[in-house]
Amino acid sequence: MKHKIGIIGGGGYTAGELLRILVHHPNVEVAYVQSESQQGKAIHEVHTDLVGETDLRFSGADAGALEGLKAVFLCMGHGRSRGWVEANPLPESTVIIDLSTDYRMDKNWVYGLPEINREATRGASRIANPGCFATAIQLGLLPLVKAGLAEGEVHINGMTGSTGAGQSPMPTTHFSWRNANVSVYKAFSHQHLNEIGRNAKLLGRQATDGLNFLPLRGPFARGIFVTTYVTTDKTEAELKQLFSDFYADAAFTHTTNQNPDLKQVVNTNKGLVFVEKHGNKALVISMIDNLLKGASGQAVQNMNLALGLQETAGLNLKAGVF
Repeated sequence: MKHKIGIIGGGGYTAGELLRILVHHPNVEVAYVQSESQQGKAIHEVHTDLVGETDLRFSGADAGALEGLKAVFLCMGHGRSRGWVEANPLPESTVIIDLSTDYRMDKNWVYGLPEINREATRGASRIANPGCFATAIQLGLLPLVKAGLAEGEVHINGMTGSTGAGQSPMPTTHFSWRNANVSVYKAFSHQHLNEIGRNAKLLGRQATDGLNFLPLRGPFARGIFVTTYVTTDKTEAELKQLFSDFYADAAFTHTTNQNPDLKQVVNTNKGLVFVEKHGNKALVISMIDNLLKGASGQAVQNMNLALGLQETAGLNLKAGVF
């Protein structure tokens, strides 16, 4: 018997990616997709890649439709999830996975980064999905933190695709501006530093500052490419071993000994990490697809863990490398 799930805020990018995964998931049935803006429309009219794959339609708000759902994904804009949860008091038996920022710093919600919180996520009923930049950065940073190599200045540079800004059009996501263009934004002040700093502290980092992050807008639609470097006396062999050990049991995050490129992870739920030594500097490259491992794919991974399913179910996706 398949678990019935629902999606709240079904018209945006993350909901579209969830649907693309879940309509083929072996253990769940998409029973309810709510969207105020798209109510009544066929889902494939909005998420056109789903033509021929689902006959579902968007529904309006319906408290009755929430009854019997085993999991609910919240795909609304930042700041809206908390109000929805308060207005719709679902039982603890219903898993809620929030893709916004609203609960990432809430100690009553499990922070859904399986690479560090897999066991806490198993059987959890309230899960805050990490941010996309936060996921990509932490995959490169947290092994350094655990090894005590990130107490000083940490320098992080990350470039993200335009889909990271969401579906609503803005001047900086317009094709004619974004194409063949790069710009820095929120220098040293990106909101994802909050969750990154909190998790670094939980893994033992004593420093209260020194995480220096420069985010860049990239001239592509999807993916996040991050470089992180710290000063260390560790050898390259020692660095490679500590990363290999850290991710030995990870379902989707892999280390590589070849200098990677972004296309290796786009359209997948993979995280890819590469480390090498330059003088007294350890350079770490980490990358993900911002809409999958950085959002919807990771949300399904968390759902699988929470419902006791195979962690990789529905997520064996192929990269488009050509």
